[in-house]
Amino acid sequence: MDELLERARTWVEQHAGSQARHLLRAEEWLRQIYPAASEAMRLAALTHDMERAFPGPDSPRQDPARGPDDPVYLQAHAGRSARLVGDFLRAQQAPASLIEEVMALIQAHEVGGWPEADWIQAADSLSFLEVNVDPFLKMIGGRQGHWTPAAVRAKFTWMYERIRPPVARSLAAPLYRQALEKLRQREEDLPLSGEQA
Repeated sequence: MDELLERARTWVEQHAGSQARHLLRAEEWLRQIYPAASEAMRLAALTHDMERAFPGPDSPRQDPARGPDDPVYLQAHAGRSARLVGDFLRAQQAPASLIEEVMALIQAHEVGGWPEADWIQAADSLSFLEVNVDPFLKMIGGRQGHWTPAAVRAKFTWMYERIRPPVARSLAAPLYRQALEKLRQREEDLPLSGEQA
């Protein structure tokens, strides 16, 4: 178990770029909120967004105008990550049953739906609220103009409100409040005319 997880951590560190910290922290959050997490759960938490590390013509693109819970994007993102992680695990000669379970958990990491998937989703949200708030704030007013303050607020709220396990929701609450306060401060820094940089 530990050897495969270590190889997966190395893969994440070497390929995930700016997303590596989010993925590593997701696994750490999972171990904190659910110490009994299985190997499959830990692997899924660690690798759930790996499709973003390997951009290609089939990479899904999120349009904030469709909301943070856009099912078309979420399904494409989760499915592509599951396939890439499945390929990685097969290359590591992981057991087929483990690969199948990890892929199913990654496929469900945005929406949850059963206890193990809900824990992965919660760990993802906790890590997002801890690690990804500042990068989203920096996207406000960017060249593409898609990430408005309202879209970022919707993303933060969705990441918090989708958490089902009470212990995880309790841990996420202060992170969510801090994210909203940072957003409020960022909005104060925006030009009054509404012009975007």
